[in-house]
Amino acid sequence: MTFALAIEQLLNGVQLGVMLFLMAAGLTLIFGVMGLINLAHGSLYMVGAFACASVAAWTGSFWLGVIASLAAAAAAGAIIEITVIRRLYDRDHLDQVLATFALILIFSEGTRWLFGSFPLYLDIPAALQGAMELPGGAQYPVYRLAIIVTGALVALGLYLLISKTRLGMRIRAGESDREMIAALGVDIRTLYTLVFALGAALAGLAGAMVGALQSVQVGMGEPVLILAFVVIIIGGIGSIKGALIGALLVGVVDTMGRFLLPQVFALVVPPAQAGLIGGSLASMLIYILMAIILAVKPRGLFPAQA
Repeated sequence: MTFALAIEQLLNGVQLGVMLFLMAAGLTLIFGVMGLINLAHGSLYMVGAFACASVAAWTGSFWLGVIASLAAAAAAGAIIEITVIRRLYDRDHLDQVLATFALILIFSEGTRWLFGSFPLYLDIPAALQGAMELPGGAQYPVYRLAIIVTGALVALGLYLLISKTRLGMRIRAGESDREMIAALGVDIRTLYTLVFALGAALAGLAGAMVGALQSVQVGMGEPVLILAFVVIIIGGIGSIKGALIGALLVGVVDTMGRFLLPQVFALVVPPAQAGLIGGSLASMLIYILMAIILAVKPRGLFPAQA
């Protein structure tokens, strides 16, 4: 193992963490403010990816595709909040799970009807193609670095939105006492729609950016949704800071585990067995990490209300 390869894998972990943060930030906002378990959040990630791939194919512009992903996911989020989610706020979590699971099926089959079963592909924009040299001489893709920078800028923007703006003040108040802010004259329905649309737009942005690294296909949001739930449990439900730290932990632990564990086991067992054992254990690492953190801090690392 060389130093340059280790740095490359570490950056891959950070890039995965940034993508998970974009998913988890919207998910934790929705759960923290509305108390809603939204299993359809992964479908909004898929909507963003398909919107970006489609518009980029029609126009030849990746950047117009990214704008389309934000608009399409936000619009889809606002529509389902108004038509479906709004009826679930006073229902128990089982009803929320069943209703949003039904939305997964509707989105999946609707997307398959519109785009077919074959995957779509996104080209990395010319300005972000190529690689830059890392310490030790390794080359790292510029596009992956751009994803990391984008995630950092989104995290900063969310911090400023939540802590420095009137909308952020209302979101924080909605987390702690939604009845009181409604009594003070805040239109709670509009606030909920805005929060849901914001969370959906973040998921759509994640789908658009990852779509250039892998194929865009029906069902692509469900595996990411599971990791996003792990992130918010580790970080603390309702906490943007927790979502960021939790996402980076999950991304780095998962990537470095898949990189290092086979090499560690190769010291004591044949390489073929080392790869099998190491890969199997690596897939469990983030859940082991979650269990350890919850044993020490049952509400997560940075719960919204300590």
